[in-house]
Amino acid sequence: MNVHARLGAVQTTLDAARGLPNEHYVDPRIFAEEKWSVLFANWSGVGFGKDVPEAGDAKPVEFLGMPLLIVRDRDSSIRVFQNTCRHRGMTLISEPTRVRGVIRCPYHSWCYGLNGALRTTPNVGGPGQNTHPDLNTADLGLIEIRSHVWRDVIFVNVDGHAPPFEEVHADLIERWSEFDQELHHGGADSSLQLDVKANWKLAVENYCESYHLPLIHPGLNSYSRLEDHYNIDGFGHCSGQGTLVYRQLTDDNGTAMPDFPGLSGTWDESGEYIAVYPNVLFGVQRDHAFAILLNPVDCERTIEQVELYYAVESARTPEFDLLRSRNAELWKTVFEEDIFVVEGMQKGRHGAFFDGGCFSPAMDGPTYNFHRWVTLQVEKGRTP
Repeated sequence: MNVHARLGAVQTTLDAARGLPNEHYVDPRIFAEEKWSVLFANWSGVGFGKDVPEAGDAKPVEFLGMPLLIVRDRDSSIRVFQNTCRHRGMTLISEPTRVRGVIRCPYHSWCYGLNGALRTTPNVGGPGQNTHPDLNTADLGLIEIRSHVWRDVIFVNVDGHAPPFEEVHADLIERWSEFDQELHHGGADSSLQLDVKANWKLAVENYCESYHLPLIHPGLNSYSRLEDHYNIDGFGHCSGQGTLVYRQLTDDNGTAMPDFPGLSGTWDESGEYIAVYPNVLFGVQRDHAFAILLNPVDCERTIEQVELYYAVESARTPEFDLLRSRNAELWKTVFEEDIFVVEGMQKGRHGAFFDGGCFSPAMDGPTYNFHRWVTLQVEKGRTP
């Protein structure tokens, strides 16, 4: 049975389903297929708003080989363009920078505004002639990629055909509506990058479920036990887990980080950890939040970018620096503990007789939800 036919086994009921076939983790051809049907066809995370904080800030990123340019326009809105000059295809910006006037191509000096409009084309009509009657500059602005910012993560829909982000994730946005408020990045210590030798989907699958906590995260499990967790798998476009015993980190004097204002009592001891498909992992707690962006490098390597956020600005609250540092170290330990598991599953996918595995009906609902979603995207991508 070929890999396409075996996808049917993923879409049956949870108690009988198999996981995605091995090829979806180790085959470059399937990786290239998922690039379009799963990652480019949906709202994928490519960056963070905190990296372009001021008007004129620009940051180049590469997403699945596609050069993108994130800019903050003069009106403070974030926009994403293909980082390619419309003349001869030269990369426009190669390092994060502050654009003082225009985005200038380093090849022939064509210039673009922060809104992507082509402003000037030096010598295009000959020496000293900056226009030509056959060149319609209005049609040669930078190609803008559809984008949306939520919880400081910059999402893009490369193919341009997905429903609006707010529509796709309406249920989750409502679920976390109390956290719809300003986020403050914790500073340099609150950024972490992990280079993981595994397919990006395995990072999502592992994050979704709490089943692995007792063995893989003994420190976390010491106070947030398996029985204190619940599954979140009722949405089509995301899934995850929650805890009923979130414990705030305190310093030696018993001081905790300030809470996000206006939260209901629901969040006094609760935290939730949800994967927003395809490639962003979020966590919310009463006093801090985080986002993890999964950047698929190839079918067996993923860069994970972790960013931590708080209710108060780090620059104005140095008294909490030690707590922020300790919190970052705590999460660094947790996320690094997962590398062993994710890389081990990747190696296991080279087992010729592994059939995708099965799911625990009680514990694996969130992971099963993700497998079904990926399968549906792949099948939809094949529909003429």
